[in-house]
Amino acid sequence: MMRGDDDIENGVYPSGARQRRAPGGNDNVSYSAIPTQQAQHAYDADSLKKKSTSYSTPTFNTLSRSSVGVGPPLPLDMNTFFHSTAPLTEGLNQPYYRDNFNEQPFSCDFGTGEENGIWMNTSDQAGTIMAFLVWLLLGYSAWTFTALARSGGVPPLLSAAYVILCVLALAAHAKTTFTDPGSVPQAAVPNERMRREMGTPDQPLSMCSQCQTFKPPFSHHCRICNRCISRMDHHCPWMNNCVGVGNMKHFILFLVYTWSCAVFSLVLLGWNYFFCGDEDCTFNGVLTQLVRAVTVLSIGALLFTSSMIMNVTFGLMTGIGTIDRLKKKANDTIGEAVEEPVPLKDVFGVGAYWTWLLPIDPLFEDCDRVLGFSTPQRLLREEMRGDPTKVYSPSGLNKKDMLSI
Repeated sequence: MMRGDDDIENGVYPSGARQRRAPGGNDNVSYSAIPTQQAQHAYDADSLKKKSTSYSTPTFNTLSRSSVGVGPPLPLDMNTFFHSTAPLTEGLNQPYYRDNFNEQPFSCDFGTGEENGIWMNTSDQAGTIMAFLVWLLLGYSAWTFTALARSGGVPPLLSAAYVILCVLALAAHAKTTFTDPGSVPQAAVPNERMRREMGTPDQPLSMCSQCQTFKPPFSHHCRICNRCISRMDHHCPWMNNCVGVGNMKHFILFLVYTWSCAVFSLVLLGWNYFFCGDEDCTFNGVLTQLVRAVTVLSIGALLFTSSMIMNVTFGLMTGIGTIDRLKKKANDTIGEAVEEPVPLKDVFGVGAYWTWLLPIDPLFEDCDRVLGFSTPQRLLREEMRGDPTKVYSPSGLNKKDMLSI
């Protein structure tokens, strides 16, 4: 949860920290794709970024191998399921590299500001209570099925499977709550493609009137978190956090695992109700009341998560988040939308496919493109990468001055 050195192993953080390996770096650090200077003649950075947007996540293996000319695309098999092919495109004379520099604060305080080391919304007491209720209700259902297994009403293996689903749902909930959803830092700047395509009188770059910072496309200012959130979908009180580009994967996993818990519990309890033929599997006494409460909770959770899953799926397929969709409906401009679908690799990352199932931070192929902004510090490290002793600064600043930016 704390955004310090330990976070380097797990992912790319929306507030600007990017994990890319320089030559000779540790293979265990996270991956983010940025064109190297050595490959600039063969790979134009912005054209490569544009090209990558047309690929969905499952085709990253094809993009990795074909872009470096090392052979035909890899088929979707068990090897590609357990191993990411991202390292094939990184290194000397390759189009991508890693940067394991961490810009996040090391303080151990809670909050949503840039100075806070642990992201947590502390200004919404109602959201805190609702987030706690999620843990209470899922924990109650897991305890009920444990009691049913001990009484013989439910097979122990099925009860264990239900508890595992509850644990995964709670882990995804915790990651959604304590993960930076994509807050835009004060030092955020548009990347080169945005400056070319949007920095015109017809399409000016936006600034947030609240944060007084650059406002990336599809971002919104959250009055509860008091930050601009990149590709913000909505502020969810059940998560006590915004849902944006940084924690969308964890939010989807929470919905899927909670939906699975609801379906699994209804199937098990329904099977017991309709097909139990002896006293060994009959619920008696207090267990009957516990089962009734779990049944009501499961039905409510099934209806709620089903609607949210459809809402998120629609947003990914159309590229229009919940807030933008509501605005377009209010203005009757939903039919004029020009947004493009969100590639799955911009949600789940380009790691091995098994990482999609776990609430761990995704590894974005191009962090600047996904987040919608870059930072001067990150751009400076990329500029210094070719020759650490020399800074290619068009502004004429020396290395010491630019590092203090």
